[in-house]
Amino acid sequence: MTPSWYGDSVGHYEDDTLVVDTVAIKVGRYSMVDWYGTPHTEALHVVERYRLLDPEAAKDGFARDAKQHNVGNRNPNDRGQHLQLHFTVEDQGVFTTPWSATMTYGSAGRDPTTWPELVCAENIYWYPDKEADLPRADKPDF
Repeated sequence: MTPSWYGDSVGHYEDDTLVVDTVAIKVGRYSMVDWYGTPHTEALHVVERYRLLDPEAAKDGFARDAKQHNVGNRNPNDRGQHLQLHFTVEDQGVFTTPWSATMTYGSAGRDPTTWPELVCAENIYWYPDKEADLPRADKPDF
C-alpha cells in the first residue's frame, strides 16, 4: 500500500462493535501519534473499537475519567446513549509493547436517544461563520 496521512483503514463489525484497522500511515517531518509529539514509523498499526453504551455500562468509564483526569461527575439522570472508543497502538519501531486506551463520550447536549451521523464534507463551515473551500463537482460522477 502507498502510505497516506490518514493511512489505509478497513472496518468491520464484531457483534455490536465497529472495528477499524488502520495501517500504511505516512511518516513525515511532523508526523506524530499524539498531541505530545510522539513520533511513529511506517510500522504504525492502530485498531479502534467503537460501541454504543447504555448509561449503566458507561458509569465505569466516567468514574475512571473523573478519577484519572479530575473531570467532574456526569449527570446521574442522563439516560441517553454513550459512545466508547477503545484503541490499541502498535509500532515496533517506537514502542516496546502495544498500548491501549479507552475513552467514553457522553451524550450531553444531544438528543438523549440517538447519536446523529455527521459527515465533515457536508459541513460547509470550517470555523464558525466562515465558509470552507470545499471541492465541488461541475457535473455528477454518475
